[in-house]
Amino acid sequence: MVETLERALRDRSAEGEAAGVLVGTALNDDDAEFVEHWYVQVGTRAASGSPLLGLAGLCLGHTARRFGRLGHEALALAESLAVRTEEDPTDVDGRAVDRL
Repeated sequence: MVETLERALRDRSAEGEAAGVLVGTALNDDDAEFVEHWYVQVGTRAASGSPLLGLAGLCLGHTARRFGRLGHEALALAESLAVRTEEDPTDVDGRAVDRL
């Protein structure tokens, strides 16, 4: 998983594979800290316009639902991604707002 995400953060051609990893992790991984850490990494490091940004926001919502909480950094990121979506949907797609 980590290798796939790191590759996608360096090479946008790997974003499709990374998207599958993000969703699978949100729904199936039982290590809340690990999951949250990687959504924060993706949500802060992915390039503007990357579909991984909106997906990171959506997956943070799934993480909060599954584990009953988000840390301060993850919550701030989710809120920031939602604001960016509303300001410019070409920057962060609408999935970031879905988590709300």
